[in-house]
Amino acid sequence: MTTINVGDQAPDFTTKDQHNQEVKLSDFQGKQNVLLVFYPFAFSGVCTGELCAVRDDLASFQNDKVQVLPISVDHPFTLKAFAEKEGYNFPLLADFWPHGGIAQQYGVFNDAAGFALRGTFLIDKEGKVQYTSVNGPGDARDQGEWKSAIASLA
Repeated sequence: MTTINVGDQAPDFTTKDQHNQEVKLSDFQGKQNVLLVFYPFAFSGVCTGELCAVRDDLASFQNDKVQVLPISVDHPFTLKAFAEKEGYNFPLLADFWPHGGIAQQYGVFNDAAGFALRGTFLIDKEGKVQYTSVNGPGDARDQGEWKSAIASLA
Protein backbone atom coordinates (compact mmCIF):
# COMPACT_ATOMS: atom_id res chain seq x y z
CA MET A 1 0.00 0.00 0.00
CA THR A 2 1.33 3.41 -0.96
CA THR A 3 1.86 5.81 1.90
CA ILE A 4 1.41 9.53 1.33
CA ASN A 5 3.71 11.71 3.42
CA VAL A 6 3.99 15.41 4.16
CA GLY A 7 5.81 17.06 1.25
CA ASP A 8 4.56 14.54 -1.35
CA GLN A 9 2.61 15.65 -4.39
CA ALA A 10 -1.01 14.66 -3.73
CA PRO A 11 -2.32 12.09 -6.21
CA ASP A 12 -4.83 13.73 -8.54
CA PHE A 13 -8.26 12.20 -9.00
CA THR A 14 -11.57 12.80 -10.71
CA THR A 15 -14.81 11.61 -9.15
CA LYS A 16 -18.46 12.61 -8.61
CA ASP A 17 -20.04 14.46 -5.72
CA GLN A 18 -23.49 13.92 -4.21
CA HIS A 19 -25.03 15.96 -7.06
CA ASN A 20 -23.33 13.70 -9.63
CA GLN A 21 -21.07 16.62 -10.61
CA GLU A 22 -17.48 15.89 -11.57
CA VAL A 23 -14.85 17.02 -9.07
CA LYS A 24 -11.10 17.01 -9.81
CA LEU A 25 -8.52 17.61 -7.13
CA SER A 26 -6.32 19.47 -9.63
CA ASP A 27 -9.12 22.01 -10.23
CA PHE A 28 -8.27 23.50 -6.81
CA GLN A 29 -4.56 24.00 -7.58
CA GLY A 30 -3.58 27.65 -7.50
CA LYS A 31 -6.99 28.54 -5.99
CA GLN A 32 -7.64 26.81 -2.66
CA ASN A 33 -6.07 24.41 -0.21
CA VAL A 34 -8.01 21.15 0.18
CA LEU A 35 -8.82 19.21 3.34
CA LEU A 36 -9.40 15.69 2.04
CA VAL A 37 -11.27 13.62 4.64
CA PHE A 38 -11.66 9.89 3.95
CA TYR A 39 -14.35 8.14 6.01
CA PRO A 40 -15.68 4.55 5.88
CA PHE A 41 -19.42 4.93 5.20
CA ALA A 42 -22.30 7.40 5.06
CA PHE A 43 -24.89 7.00 7.82
CA SER A 44 -22.49 5.22 10.21
CA GLY A 45 -22.16 6.58 13.74
CA VAL A 46 -18.59 7.90 13.97
CA CYS A 47 -18.63 9.14 10.36
CA THR A 48 -21.86 11.04 10.88
CA GLY A 49 -20.52 12.55 14.11
CA GLU A 50 -17.32 13.72 12.44
CA LEU A 51 -19.09 15.29 9.48
CA CYS A 52 -21.71 16.91 11.71
CA ALA A 53 -18.84 18.52 13.64
CA VAL A 54 -17.52 19.87 10.31
CA ARG A 55 -21.03 21.11 9.43
CA ASP A 56 -21.44 22.81 12.81
CA ASP A 57 -18.07 24.63 12.53
CA LEU A 58 -17.85 24.84 8.74
CA ALA A 59 -16.00 28.18 8.62
CA SER A 60 -13.02 26.52 10.33
CA PHE A 61 -12.75 23.87 7.61
CA GLN A 62 -14.10 25.56 4.50
CA ASN A 63 -13.67 29.20 3.49
CA ASP A 64 -11.98 31.29 0.78
CA LYS A 65 -8.66 29.55 1.50
CA VAL A 66 -9.75 25.95 2.11
CA GLN A 67 -12.24 23.51 0.57
CA VAL A 68 -13.26 20.47 2.63
CA LEU A 69 -13.79 17.32 0.56
CA PRO A 70 -15.06 14.32 2.55
CA ILE A 71 -14.83 11.10 0.53
CA SER A 72 -16.18 7.56 1.01
CA VAL A 73 -16.79 4.44 -1.08
CA ASP A 74 -20.52 5.21 -1.15
CA HIS A 75 -22.45 5.84 -4.38
CA PRO A 76 -23.39 9.48 -5.22
CA PHE A 77 -27.10 8.67 -4.64
CA THR A 78 -26.30 7.47 -1.11
CA LEU A 79 -24.21 10.59 -0.50
CA LYS A 80 -27.07 12.80 -1.68
CA ALA A 81 -29.47 11.19 0.83
CA PHE A 82 -26.82 11.47 3.57
CA ALA A 83 -26.16 15.17 2.82
CA GLU A 84 -29.89 15.98 2.75
CA LYS A 85 -30.61 14.11 6.00
CA GLU A 86 -27.73 15.76 7.89
CA GLY A 87 -27.82 19.22 6.25
CA TYR A 88 -24.29 19.05 4.81
CA ASN A 89 -23.64 22.09 2.60
CA PHE A 90 -20.26 20.89 1.36
CA PRO A 91 -19.33 18.35 -1.28
CA LEU A 92 -19.35 14.66 -0.42
CA LEU A 93 -17.21 12.71 -2.88
CA ALA A 94 -17.87 9.18 -4.10
CA ASP A 95 -14.94 6.74 -4.30
CA PHE A 96 -17.45 4.22 -5.58
CA TRP A 97 -15.94 3.02 -8.86
CA PRO A 98 -13.38 1.74 -9.26
CA HIS A 99 -14.25 0.76 -5.70
CA GLY A 100 -11.90 2.55 -3.31
CA GLY A 101 -9.54 3.59 -6.11
CA ILE A 102 -8.84 7.03 -4.65
CA ALA A 103 -8.37 5.66 -1.12
CA GLN A 104 -5.90 3.15 -2.61
CA GLN A 105 -3.90 6.01 -4.18
CA TYR A 106 -3.67 7.65 -0.74
CA GLY A 107 -2.80 4.41 1.05
CA VAL A 108 -5.91 4.36 3.24
CA PHE A 109 -8.04 1.62 1.63
CA ASN A 110 -8.76 -1.43 3.79
CA ASP A 111 -8.81 -4.23 1.18
CA ALA A 112 -10.19 -6.84 3.58
CA ALA A 113 -13.16 -4.71 4.64
CA GLY A 114 -13.75 -2.78 1.39
CA PHE A 115 -13.71 0.75 2.79
CA ALA A 116 -11.37 3.64 3.55
CA LEU A 117 -9.68 4.16 6.88
CA ARG A 118 -10.07 7.61 8.47
CA GLY A 119 -7.33 9.30 6.48
CA THR A 120 -7.04 13.08 6.52
CA PHE A 121 -4.81 15.01 4.12
CA LEU A 122 -4.33 18.78 3.94
CA ILE A 123 -3.17 19.67 0.43
CA ASP A 124 -1.86 23.13 -0.34
CA LYS A 125 -2.58 25.24 -3.43
CA GLU A 126 0.47 23.75 -5.17
CA GLY A 127 -0.86 20.23 -4.66
CA LYS A 128 1.65 19.30 -1.94
CA VAL A 129 0.57 17.40 1.16
CA GLN A 130 1.06 19.56 4.28
CA TYR A 131 -0.61 17.33 6.90
CA THR A 132 -1.57 13.68 7.18
CA SER A 133 -3.31 11.58 9.80
CA VAL A 134 -4.74 8.07 9.59
CA ASN A 135 -7.09 6.56 12.17
CA GLY A 136 -8.76 3.16 12.26
CA PRO A 137 -12.41 2.75 11.26
CA GLY A 138 -13.87 3.18 14.76
CA ASP A 139 -11.43 5.84 15.97
CA ALA A 140 -12.78 9.39 15.74
CA ARG A 141 -10.25 12.02 14.69
CA ASP A 142 -9.05 15.10 16.55
CA GLN A 143 -10.44 17.92 14.43
CA GLY A 144 -8.42 20.38 16.49
CA GLU A 145 -5.39 18.99 14.62
CA TRP A 146 -7.09 19.86 11.33
CA LYS A 147 -7.69 23.42 12.50
CA SER A 148 -4.04 23.77 13.57
CA ALA A 149 -2.83 22.40 10.23
CA ILE A 150 -5.13 24.79 8.32
CA ALA A 151 -3.96 27.72 10.48
CA SER A 152 -0.32 26.84 9.75
CA LEU A 153 -0.93 27.44 6.03
CA ALA A 154 -1.80 31.11 6.60
